[in-house]
Amino acid sequence: MKILVIQQKMIGDVLVSSLICENLKLNYPKAEIHYLVNRFTIPVIENNPYIDEIVVFEDTNRSSKLKFYHFLKRIKKAKYDMVIDAYGKLESNLITLFSGAKTKISWEKTYSRFIYSDVFKNKIRSTTNAGLAIEDRLKLLKPLNLKTPLKDSPKIYLTEVEIAEAKAKLNHLGIDFLKPIFMIGVLGSNSSKSYPSNYMAEVLDHIVEVAKGQLIFNFAPHQKEEALELYHFCEKSTQNKIYLELTPTLLREFMALTYHCDALIGNEGGAVNMAKALGTPTFTIYSPWIDKKAWGSFEDDKKHTSIHLKEVKPEYYKNNSYKDLRAKSKHLYTEFKTDFVLKKLTPFITQIIA
Repeated sequence: MKILVIQQKMIGDVLVSSLICENLKLNYPKAEIHYLVNRFTIPVIENNPYIDEIVVFEDTNRSSKLKFYHFLKRIKKAKYDMVIDAYGKLESNLITLFSGAKTKISWEKTYSRFIYSDVFKNKIRSTTNAGLAIEDRLKLLKPLNLKTPLKDSPKIYLTEVEIAEAKAKLNHLGIDFLKPIFMIGVLGSNSSKSYPSNYMAEVLDHIVEVAKGQLIFNFAPHQKEEALELYHFCEKSTQNKIYLELTPTLLREFMALTYHCDALIGNEGGAVNMAKALGTPTFTIYSPWIDKKAWGSFEDDKKHTSIHLKEVKPEYYKNNSYKDLRAKSKHLYTEFKTDFVLKKLTPFITQIIA
């Protein structure tokens, strides 16, 4: 049996949907599991023992109709028996249609319902501490009546070499393994998902003061100027504990460094999901317009915890949807005072360093 799992776009989605591959392989050990993803997300599924082949959906397939057509012909030629489309958008609809698979599972949408043999609606609320993003993916396996209990925690598989090289790099730059090390998600993917720099600086000052922590900044290359602005907002004593030379430029390097950290603290995003998949504790600051229910997985106020403006200013959410609040994110962030964050962060740090 040959099975294709589809999950295009973002890193967090690809990591979470890798659970579909894992559960399929555990139940059908002789099946060939192929995972279709965008190239930039491959690092989070490298060395995954439950994926037999990574099918890369290149950006050029999106920009060129001819190249997309040739890609669809390749999918048809592969002769899949089953397709699980966790993406559920036009591109993946067409890929599923061309696959010729008998069993085709995805999300229920009026315009694409005829393509699939089984469809599901997204859940409205979570029923476990795995969170909606994971619960929804696992729901796609329901028609298969799998016998083995479903795994619900995605994992990242680092090599021994990657782990050793990351530790050697930390040692070389003077990191003291007897003191706490924190990976800091200093910025979100854009300004509407980034805790203001002057506020974040106060958070970092607090981490250094309370935990005597050593800080590694994680940010995208194009965000370097914003990250340096945050650095300069920090107290001099905090700046002395920030190892800017350690800023990872590759995803696998980030993951290997995070593996050695006591915790990841910062803005919600793919980095948080990767840290959880590595077993590294996390403290997440959610953007005011992002719904925490979807991605707040495995939170127990011990190993993984988070803070959202809704918890301290619920009145802002009474007559507004999360999407409606996106345009007001700048103002809402000013209301998301560091006092609220530190009140929840302090016991988390205290427990981590105990």
